[in-house]
Amino acid sequence: MSAPLPAAAEAPAPASARVPFDRRLARAAQTVTSRALGPYQTAIVRIGFSLTWLFFLVREYPHRHQMYGPDGPWSFDMARRLIADNRSFTVLMWSDGRLWFEVVYALAVLSAVLLLLGWHTRAVSVVFMVGALSLQNRSVFLGDGGDNVVHLVALYLTLIRCGQVWSLDARRAARKAARGEGAARVELAGPVLWVVLGGFLVAATWFSPVTGEWWIHVLLWVLWLGQGLWWLVEQYAPGEPRVLLDVLANLAHNATLLVLMAEVCLIYATAGWYKIQGSRWQDGTALFYPLHLDYFTPWPALSELLASSGIMVMLLSYGTVIVQVAFPFTLFKRKVKNVLLVAMMLEHAGIAVLLGLPAFSLAMIAADSVFLPTVFLVWLGGRAARGRDRLLRRVPAAELPPQRPAREAAEEKADDGRGGGETGGGSAPRTLVG
Repeated sequence: MSAPLPAAAEAPAPASARVPFDRRLARAAQTVTSRALGPYQTAIVRIGFSLTWLFFLVREYPHRHQMYGPDGPWSFDMARRLIADNRSFTVLMWSDGRLWFEVVYALAVLSAVLLLLGWHTRAVSVVFMVGALSLQNRSVFLGDGGDNVVHLVALYLTLIRCGQVWSLDARRAARKAARGEGAARVELAGPVLWVVLGGFLVAATWFSPVTGEWWIHVLLWVLWLGQGLWWLVEQYAPGEPRVLLDVLANLAHNATLLVLMAEVCLIYATAGWYKIQGSRWQDGTALFYPLHLDYFTPWPALSELLASSGIMVMLLSYGTVIVQVAFPFTLFKRKVKNVLLVAMMLEHAGIAVLLGLPAFSLAMIAADSVFLPTVFLVWLGGRAARGRDRLLRRVPAAELPPQRPAREAAEEKADDGRGGGETGGGSAPRTLVG
């Protein structure tokens, strides 16, 4: 009788065998080219920043002429001399007339509303960017810090596919898919909008010496031509050319999303490290002083109550520094990251109430939303839909559209089938934004 095999020989191969590097690289390349990551995160960023900019424009509507218009202390000639040096982009330099200013301001408000609703998001995001940059660069000395964040994200939104969910575009695509309609049906809104924006782009190029840097005009032309090419391919060549354009759009989306995430981390990291160098932050008394400034105390009684507690001031001062410095280092620790994310959002909500900076706080909360978990956003969307149905007293539809793009779900399911051992029992691969 032969001797029994040793226990080590009978044991199965370890399940944690490493996947070859080339296969992991191929899987990563497939992930970033096959789908636009973070559809819910980019949608909430779109909604948050359009709502922030709309809130600011509506709140300052009675003072628009003094802030950005012809009645402001920063006159048209002074703005022209400054823009001749810094080459900032603004269409308000085309004319100093009151009518032109009203048109630009109205378009800025309209684009914020349409972007909030997600109507033709690719084209409307460009109009949103033009409106935001034009007004902000007209009077660069106005703002509270939130305008800088809106300024940057307005540029990013032109490259992000932020209308995949929670938008009129997504609802229109779901209805077309439910009716079995392909790309053969031509909608007039898209081509008409493309032609109108083309005329505006020609005018922007004509006024380029007084409008801004050359690269902004190149970006606008690339976006305009790319949108026209996309429509032509979708109508007449829906095969491999459409797949190629989809890959390029996904690459631009995912790269811009990564830049946006890095931008948020950079904001908090630099703010935290600068605070560490300040003596008032080191001794825990930094928040005591802004709570006693008349300009930043919309609720004097509440500010006085908070400032009267030395322990509370010290805890909030140290807590602010700790959260801002630690956040970029917790991105790969999901539970810790979510706790700090809630803390930062509560901090900005407190700034809005105590210091009277609602636009700044809304902009930062909208930027923080790029790190919210997908599960929470799906739950939040479901609750909002049920609340809407109850408010409108209507019965929910029998068939609801999928919570995420169908193609993305199918690709994730296929990836799970191939790499279930790596992700743990076939669960979907996790990302920083998911």
